[in-house]
Amino acid sequence: MPGLSDLQIKIFADGADKAGIVDLYGKPYIKGLTTNPTLMKKAGITDYEAFARDVLAIVTAKPISLEVFADDFPEMRRQALKLAALAPNVYVKIPITNTRSESAAPLIRELSAAGVQLNITAILTLDQVRTVAAALNPAVPSVVSIFAGRIADTGVDPMPLMREARTLLAGQPKAELLWASVREVLNIVQAEQCGCDIVTVTHDVLAKAAKMLGMDLTALSLDTVKMFANDAASAGYRL
Repeated sequence: MPGLSDLQIKIFADGADKAGIVDLYGKPYIKGLTTNPTLMKKAGITDYEAFARDVLAIVTAKPISLEVFADDFPEMRRQALKLAALAPNVYVKIPITNTRSESAAPLIRELSAAGVQLNITAILTLDQVRTVAAALNPAVPSVVSIFAGRIADTGVDPMPLMREARTLLAGQPKAELLWASVREVLNIVQAEQCGCDIVTVTHDVLAKAAKMLGMDLTALSLDTVKMFANDAASAGYRL
């Protein structure tokens, strides 16, 4: 099995930890970066614009997605235009709906027509993919982020849905299909197998993948046995 550098799918690092961003940005196998308000809150970010400008001073040669956080569409539009103006490598993340379940399709159509590079996020259904496919500008690069991990959390296999989404986006030559909410290293391989262009991976799963992807299972079995033996010895167990 290949390692991270051998995969054809583009791996984007997903997080808001600055030290992790700096480290991963320098890895050749990391092709882009993403973040979101939840990850930013977890990382202790309190000043959104300062964080964005700080990161963009580092991330200059790879795409990075920054998300709007307003819940009404006029304010989403204002934030989107402000974020897009920060740097040419910014993709603006727009959720597929607001918290009132109102579709963001009109805003997506307006921003994409204006040339804003968008990352449409929080997608979980094929109907939502159809909506996005009809709203995007075929001449402007975009990303369609389906939360495959959350789909799997409900007990549904996301791979058939992702393959169908690939078909639905056939009329959008500059739209890239993204597998979001990775839960384990296997998901990276699954994303490649079902034809996704991009997979976003959190910093902790990336660390595990860098260590274990492609590892020989016999060697891993021996490592596991050694771990049990070492832990039992260090604990001083007796029977």
